[in-house]
Amino acid sequence: MRGARSSPTKRTNTTTTTSSESLQAPVVAVDANGADLGPAEVAAGAALAAARGTHVLLFGPVAEIGSVPDGVELVDAPVSVAKSPDPVRAVRSTPQASIVQATRALGEGRAQALVCAGGTGAALAAGLFNVKRAPGIHRPALALAIPVPGRPVTLLDVGANDQARPEHLVQFAYMGAAFATAVLGVREPRVGLLSNGEERSRGSELVLAAGAELDDRSRAADGPHDSVGAGGLRFVGHVEGDGLVAGAVDVVVTDGFTGNIALKLMEGVSQTMLTAVRGAAASSSRGKLGGLLLRPALRGFRDEIDPEGQGGAYLLGLRGLTVVPHGRFSRHGFAQAIARAELGAREDVVGVTHAALSQAGVLRRAGGGLRMSGDPASLPGQ
Repeated sequence: MRGARSSPTKRTNTTTTTSSESLQAPVVAVDANGADLGPAEVAAGAALAAARGTHVLLFGPVAEIGSVPDGVELVDAPVSVAKSPDPVRAVRSTPQASIVQATRALGEGRAQALVCAGGTGAALAAGLFNVKRAPGIHRPALALAIPVPGRPVTLLDVGANDQARPEHLVQFAYMGAAFATAVLGVREPRVGLLSNGEERSRGSELVLAAGAELDDRSRAADGPHDSVGAGGLRFVGHVEGDGLVAGAVDVVVTDGFTGNIALKLMEGVSQTMLTAVRGAAASSSRGKLGGLLLRPALRGFRDEIDPEGQGGAYLLGLRGLTVVPHGRFSRHGFAQAIARAELGAREDVVGVTHAALSQAGVLRRAGGGLRMSGDPASLPGQ
């Protein structure tokens, strides 16, 4: 075991080696503060990730974490702003905070991805200040792969923006499609807008305006609504809440307020159902016998829908990649988040996403507006 380091800039020999492959390996910065189970649990997840070959730059309290294994460099950062009621002010006024130091490492290139175990607000504020938005991006979005049996469904935004405009949802649609392809391996992902009906005439003003813009882009690309049009986007229209788990689409787009509610509802229902099944199995001798017979299948099902298996949500739209796991994750969930962050860096999710937005002509122009589909400069190939 190796003792903790206090320098935020000096990297140990565990993160550099003579191997050309290792020299190119992404370094994942991790903010250990803010997790429900404490910094030591996050550090244990970092150790698991390091044992699998990931290089981790860990920011957290040395007094609580103690020594760390090879592959992990620990920077003493005991101050946390994860639970601050005003994350913007806290990030601005607390440069020694762990999330500020971690995002600074990403912004300065000392790390190629970030995992933040604390609050989403602090991660977003610190990311905007120290990593910066990618050129032409209106707002970052949190994209989460919902663990639906068979194939995950990407939902965004799940909490980065309480309010959104039509041009934001248009960008989110392209972000989500690029993410599903780069990270989940979904070819030509089907994209839908979350609404209260499948008809294109139903939905909020926000959904109707964004849907009309995506439809216009499909027509401009000479493709039907359910084919790959809109500058490479396979937009299929509106999708109801049950479509999130029914496999109707691969990417579901909404504002962060609605997306966060939908996410928490699904998490609550799935947890309640699993608890009810366990309770029913233990309620009688026959139930216990049935539970023993079903245990292998139920364990596999539980693992398939376990949120920790996806590693958390990806904060898309910044110049560097950030993964935000749920605060209640165990060490295994944080290890998975670190692995996902490394994969995202290797697959250049940031570059792929930005290239997709640029190709589709949906990046914000210097004057602040979105290139609308009627603008010839926004058409594919021009």
